[in-house]
Amino acid sequence: MPQVLLIEDDASVRDGMELVLRRHGYGVETAATGEEALALLAGERGAAVELAVLDLMLPGMDGFEVCRRIRARTAMLPIIMLTARGDDEDIVTGLEAGADDYVVKPVTAPVLEARIRAALRRAEPAAGASGTGAGASGAAGTGTGAGAGRPDHGDRSEHGGLVIDRAGLTVTKHGTSIALPPTELRVLLELSAAPGRVLTREHLLASVWDHTFLGDSRLVDAAVGRLRAKIEDVPARPRYVQTVRGFGYRFGPL
Repeated sequence: MPQVLLIEDDASVRDGMELVLRRHGYGVETAATGEEALALLAGERGAAVELAVLDLMLPGMDGFEVCRRIRARTAMLPIIMLTARGDDEDIVTGLEAGADDYVVKPVTAPVLEARIRAALRRAEPAAGASGTGAGASGAAGTGTGAGAGRPDHGDRSEHGGLVIDRAGLTVTKHGTSIALPPTELRVLLELSAAPGRVLTREHLLASVWDHTFLGDSRLVDAAVGRLRAKIEDVPARPRYVQTVRGFGYRFGPL
């Protein structure tokens, strides 16, 4: 039974969402404030939590700060933001703080449950994100590019000092390990499967987020931004994950 932490200050909303999640087979921990949620995660009960559903508009410490503090503790816990309005600035700020996905309230039970299922799948060992879909219809272009990676053995490849082990799901740069959350790791695996090939945002949404029902490029752009901050020497001048304007992203280095 997957364990979900629901962080929501409105008691009626919290109780309703808890009931829905329990009916769908989830175990649920609840918190009415960010401080309460962080204390729970730091304790014995927090070890069992597999995903957090986080309202942005909390009393005291807001959801943005809660998200940052969770991310400072762990890169691996999936976080789905709840926002009461589709405010672009709030959504982008939340995604930049480290959230993996978001839903706008009021949210229907099927949508919330689908997002949770997708987020939990992304958190599983990323065998399904090994890039097998890199040549799907969401990809643009066919060139291998001058920066194609050098295969070492098996599923391990080196790209200008960046070593990606697809079997071990590890990433190192010049010998230093880089810890990537599941969403960012899956984006990197998908892009690096075919260096030089352009993948559209729609392709990445479908292959990484399972968002065949909602095309929201902000999820892709935010994840790419967080990934660049970890793997690029100069994130503003990326070598590895390059933007192809009007199309999507391409993996280098070039």
